[in-house]
Amino acid sequence: MTDAYPTGRRGLLFVISSPSGAGKTTLSKRLLASDAGLRLSVSMTTRAPRPGEVDGADYHFVDEARFRSEVAAGALIEWAEVFGNLYGTPRAPVAAALAKGWDVLFDVDWQGARQLAAAMPDDVVRVFILPPSAPALEQRLVQRAQDSAEVVARRMAKAADEIAHWADYDYAVLNDDLERSHATLASILAAERARRARQIGLAGFVAALQADLAAMKRASQS
Repeated sequence: MTDAYPTGRRGLLFVISSPSGAGKTTLSKRLLASDAGLRLSVSMTTRAPRPGEVDGADYHFVDEARFRSEVAAGALIEWAEVFGNLYGTPRAPVAAALAKGWDVLFDVDWQGARQLAAAMPDDVVRVFILPPSAPALEQRLVQRAQDSAEVVARRMAKAADEIAHWADYDYAVLNDDLERSHATLASILAAERARRARQIGLAGFVAALQADLAAMKRASQS
C-alpha cells in the first residue's frame, strides 16, 4: 500500500500463472483477502460463467463480437485464446491503479504474462505456480468437479505445454502446501514493493535526509 511508503510508490503488476488445477486461483483469492493494497484485475472473457461467478467481479462476460471490437480498439493490454474461449485485460483500470500506487493481481496464462511483460516491462513481477506432481494435478482437476472428464483430459494434455514456460517467470513456487505457498507469495510481493526503482520519491527523500544530517553535523561542530 502507498501508506507504507511515505516517499511515494508506483504500483506493480503481480502476475500469477499455472496449469489448470495447480492452485493459482485459490492462492490469488487468499492473497487478495490478506493484502488490502492489492487489487484484482478483472479480465474480459467470452466463456460462460461458472456456478457462483459474478459478472464484473470475477470476469466481464461478453460475446465474441464485443471482445474483438475491444482488441481492434487497442483497449486490452493482453489477450489470448484458451480452450476455445477468449480472455483479455482491459487497459484503462490497470493504468489508473498503477498511477495511484496500487498493486494489481493478474491470474493469467503464460501467453498473457508474456504480453504484459512486453507491454509494461518495468511494472511486471511474474510468478509461476507448479503442482507437486502430475497425479496430484489430475486429482485436483477431478475433485473440483467443474469440468467433464473430456475437459479434464484436455487440461492435463495442455499442462505440459504450460509448464514448459516456467523459466520465463521471475519466481517459481511449488504448491505442495497451501499455507506455505501463500506465505511465499506474500513475501515476494513485499520484497518487490520495496525495490528502489519503484519508490518514486526516494531520491528526493534521501537528498533531504542527507542535507539534514549535514546541517546537524555542522551545528554540532560550531
